[in-house]
Amino acid sequence: MLFNSIEFVIFLPIVFILYWFFTHKNLKSQNILLLFSSYFFYGWWDWRFLILIVFSSSIDYIVGLKLQTSEKESTRKQLLFLSLFINLGFLGFFKYFNFFSESFAHAFTLLGQSFETSRLNIILPVGISFYTFQTLSYSIDVYRRKIAPTKDIIAFFSFVSFFPQLVAGPIERATNLLPQFYKKRNFDYLKAVDGLKQILWGLFKKVVIADNCAVIVNDIFTNYSNYSGSTLIIGAILFAFQIYGDFSGYSDIAIGTARLFGFNLMQNFAFPYFSRDIAEFWRRWHISLSTWFRDYLYIPLGGSRGSFSNKIRNIFIIFIVSGFWHGANWTFIIWGALNAVYFLPLFLLKKNRNNLNIAAEGKIIPSINEIINITLTFSLTVFAWIFFRADSVSHAFSFIKHMANNLYIEIPSTLTAGRRHLFMTCFLIIIFTTIEWMGRDGQYAIEKYTRNWSRVCKWIFYYLILISIFIYSTNQQEFIYFQF
Repeated sequence: MLFNSIEFVIFLPIVFILYWFFTHKNLKSQNILLLFSSYFFYGWWDWRFLILIVFSSSIDYIVGLKLQTSEKESTRKQLLFLSLFINLGFLGFFKYFNFFSESFAHAFTLLGQSFETSRLNIILPVGISFYTFQTLSYSIDVYRRKIAPTKDIIAFFSFVSFFPQLVAGPIERATNLLPQFYKKRNFDYLKAVDGLKQILWGLFKKVVIADNCAVIVNDIFTNYSNYSGSTLIIGAILFAFQIYGDFSGYSDIAIGTARLFGFNLMQNFAFPYFSRDIAEFWRRWHISLSTWFRDYLYIPLGGSRGSFSNKIRNIFIIFIVSGFWHGANWTFIIWGALNAVYFLPLFLLKKNRNNLNIAAEGKIIPSINEIINITLTFSLTVFAWIFFRADSVSHAFSFIKHMANNLYIEIPSTLTAGRRHLFMTCFLIIIFTTIEWMGRDGQYAIEKYTRNWSRVCKWIFYYLILISIFIYSTNQQEFIYFQF
């Protein structure tokens, strides 16, 4: 069930009414309603996916209880290994089996040997990368004794399958989200209004920005050989806005929806395209995943401690694994490695924590130096996105080669969507970027944006956003991160 679908428009109010008008007096009833609503939401794609998420939840629930009663360290390690093996095993089988088998066969071909391999015709369960990491964090934190395991099976299963963030994050930690299922939740009007505002802004990002960009991006990346280098640059830039609008838009809708039910989810994006270096970009982009890899992979490997070679190794491991998490394709691995190369000079010069505050804090206009740094960081990011978007490594290099060899300025006239659509999309991006810049000190762009406006101006602004969403809803595209 897509957030930007008619089905969800019907589903959400029904669950909201049942939640606050029929189950509000009993916490257990609220959690049961959320659990079955989440399973209905997830099973809307394919009911068979439910078997996997229920099995994964059951394993980690049992492992958590066993970890609490087991004092022998070897037994506790075996229990943790069981959780890791089953969860990562499912993820590896559904997401990476074909990739590894085909890469293995290709390696033999390069050595002059013939090796036959069969490709499995399997469906990738929606959101498996997200809820796998969410439930794994629980088992790891219980093993580390950071949290006590829960005996409330309804609360735990609801935590794993919580529908607002189930299929594309944020990847919540048990330390933050699970305790919220234990506490009585009362309706808060101001919190609900804030949630609706964030949902509205998330839909604008997705429907108006991302989906409009997608129409042009798909054309340019598919038919890149027919266009000039300047048009390919436009395509790469528009993809940067597409993936940001698409993914951060989903996160905004998820966080806003959770707030309607009295839950607080972590911020997943903090205006990453206003970053002044790559290190700052990764502190602001997909925060829930970046911090997950930091806490459960980078630090256990030694982090920034140890020998010089170990530090370099750890940086490349975390970026490459992050790339591989996104998909079973060498393009994602190269994308991750490229970001590691970007990050390395900052780390070696100890400048990776120079920009911890927002750009031009307390000012409207950034300094010349900030403009240069933001532009450079954005340009490096856009270049890396080419590999992320390309269908294959050869596609990415061909795209870049054609872009470099045909680098002349030309207003594209043969786009399938037409010039008018391109100009309108660019105009919308300028408006969108301006609003994001003005609201960059909030959790989301319009959180504080209209705070000092009159009531009339506020409602005009909100209605303009709503109208634009309806106007552009015909270009509906699936969320990009559903494939991960």
